[in-house]
Amino acid sequence: MNFILFDGPSRDALLPFTYTRPVADIRIGILTIRQKWEKYLGITTSTVTEDYLSTKYPMVELENNVFIWGAVLPTKNLVAKIKGLKENQCLVYEDNILAFFAKEGAEDIDFDSYEQITIHEKLIVVTQSWHIFEKNGAAIEADFELLTEGRKSQPISETNNVIAPENVFIEEGASVECCILNASTGPIYIGEDALVMEGSIIRGPFALGNSGVVKMGAKIYGPTTAGPHCKIGGEIQNSVLFAYSNKGHDGYLGNSVLGEWCNIGADSNTSNLKNNYAEVRLWDYETEGFARTGLQFCGLMMGDHSKCGINTMFNTGTVVGVSANIFGAGFPRNFIPSYSWGGSAGVKTYLTNKAFETARAMMDRRGLDFDAQEEAIMQEVFEQTKKWRKD
Repeated sequence: MNFILFDGPSRDALLPFTYTRPVADIRIGILTIRQKWEKYLGITTSTVTEDYLSTKYPMVELENNVFIWGAVLPTKNLVAKIKGLKENQCLVYEDNILAFFAKEGAEDIDFDSYEQITIHEKLIVVTQSWHIFEKNGAAIEADFELLTEGRKSQPISETNNVIAPENVFIEEGASVECCILNASTGPIYIGEDALVMEGSIIRGPFALGNSGVVKMGAKIYGPTTAGPHCKIGGEIQNSVLFAYSNKGHDGYLGNSVLGEWCNIGADSNTSNLKNNYAEVRLWDYETEGFARTGLQFCGLMMGDHSKCGINTMFNTGTVVGVSANIFGAGFPRNFIPSYSWGGSAGVKTYLTNKAFETARAMMDRRGLDFDAQEEAIMQEVFEQTKKWRKD
């Protein structure tokens, strides 16, 4: 059987993160949604996504295919039902098509003609950008169980002060010395070749990806994820960094999501609670207005390749698009369009030649290429987001 992940109805609600990736490649918990599915299914998957992303994320169709909504996190029971799907059958969850069987080349599928099987199990579904941090704790716990089942952690150094060591898992090559690890509130997972420096205080649930770094004296409150090759420091609470992003210095990041290749300058801070304790409204790319979140705590949503200078202050519920460069005194606006250059005093367009030069330099430091494929995606994002830039 061939399995294909599709973006589904939640794609635009997950901007700016889905400007540069399919929904299934969002990281929540320890793994991306795609990585979770591939571990459960025991096979690689492909993707139905936007045309401009399909070169990097192509669809591979075979004679018999099962399409799966990429916003849904797998469980053992759900995977069993999906593997059992037959021709003209689909799974339905809360009025959404969750998965369906299709023969090669099938188009304009009429689901009314399908046998619809309702899923009653409570699932984790990521349909809003803030769900990434809001549901991160449950996702970390599920991934921890998936990744560590039947395996033994590397020994925990006696230099550490550890509470509930049975909930701590350290992969091969990782180093954790002279730290406080409290896993009584949730599991702590340290990936391969990761480094947790001396004096760090970590309260689970927490996940550090492969080759990630927690810098000296960091204070990390769960549920927090720092993906592969991320560097984190200062104070972080209930936040997700996808991969290759840095928040390496003092300052506070709370109830926030950073995409890939982001950098937060030293002593920068995010507000995650309004002074009047009111519900946070967040920029909605679909309605082009500020939508209710139902949340009292919500910080910063920052798309790939965006950065801020030292001492930047972000208001509660700020959305920063892709490849923005924010700096200067005062609070920037709560919505900063992609390819913006500036801050509270005003912004201008961050021209692609300069933005791509920065992206190329940052990726080169990690031994990766900002190639023609990446450039084409970023150029398309520039074109799609022109309407929100003033100049």
